[in-house]
Amino acid sequence: MRTEIENVVDEIQQGMSLLRRHLDWDTAQVRLAELNAAAEDPELWNSPDRAQKVMRERQTLADQVEAVQRLEQDLSDQIELIELAEAEDDLTVAVEAEAALRALKSEVERREVETMLSGEADGNDTYIEIHAGAGGTESQDWAEMLMRMYIRWAERKGYKTEILEYHGGEEAGIKSVTLMFKGPNAYGWLKTESGVHRLVRISPFDSNARRHTSFASAWVYPVVDDSIDIDINESDVRVDTYRASGAGGQHINTTDSAVRLTHEPSGIVVQCQNERSQHKNRATAWGMLRARLYEAELERREAEANAEAASKTDIGWGHQIRSYVLQPYQLVKDLRTGVESTSPKDVLDGALDPFMEASLAQRVGGEPKAAVEDLE
Repeated sequence: MRTEIENVVDEIQQGMSLLRRHLDWDTAQVRLAELNAAAEDPELWNSPDRAQKVMRERQTLADQVEAVQRLEQDLSDQIELIELAEAEDDLTVAVEAEAALRALKSEVERREVETMLSGEADGNDTYIEIHAGAGGTESQDWAEMLMRMYIRWAERKGYKTEILEYHGGEEAGIKSVTLMFKGPNAYGWLKTESGVHRLVRISPFDSNARRHTSFASAWVYPVVDDSIDIDINESDVRVDTYRASGAGGQHINTTDSAVRLTHEPSGIVVQCQNERSQHKNRATAWGMLRARLYEAELERREAEANAEAASKTDIGWGHQIRSYVLQPYQLVKDLRTGVESTSPKDVLDGALDPFMEASLAQRVGGEPKAAVEDLE
């Protein structure tokens, strides 16, 4: 094989070794056998909660083991195909096999990134709160652009999204919004987005077409299930109800159905207004509060990995994690990892994975990937 292809094969083999080490291959095989045996036990379903936990772990581990086995087989098949093509001087087959190897390399790299999503709550669904910074209509419009960016990213991932709380701006945009993202590793991916986002552009609201700088924040915390015990003293929580408001449609209501919970010891505030029933909004808000308190506990236990905790201060200069420059040039730059894109349009349309991957690598002690010129 030519040197270039040999290098690709070497990189794939190194990636496969990393995947095996991460899985702790021998232990994973034993654990999968145990889970398969548990799944076949009829008594398992006497406890639905335990059964769901077992089946979820089994499916996840089986997917990981089968993926490694398939990738190794694919690599072996393509190497044999290239050697056969070279022996028979069949250029067409060789080119197709080389293209398959490069695609295989990309998949192995993607699997390597997924191994970084192994935190305690990384596999959970997640909430994301977006708040406009100072600056009125400019920042409120930017906050709405961020909301759209994350919704488009979720669509690319095949995640479901739900708006739990929505406060529209006076003229345009939003003051704040709380979204729920449902899908595999939703929190693991989105936790890298917590922080302040800065936009530089020619303002569409300025009749003199001047350049403006706007800020908005995104805070991310995981959805927690009943198996995670979060002790909340109800006397520490102030409950307020109010009339839902927003852009109209499902965001507006005629009764005081919206619920706001304030956890006074921590100062954490959560709100929910997506249901017409106050009872349902109250239940959702309590779930959000448990999730926020759980996230706070994760931050205390994982302070070194969660550098964004120190940045949760003012929504303004000196605290941003990423800059989006539309004028006088086109550039999105992550200030933590150095990853760049010269296509802000693609980034604002949801092309966020390279930024997230670099941030994840940095969190687990790896080096972020080199800056990229264009993110598709």
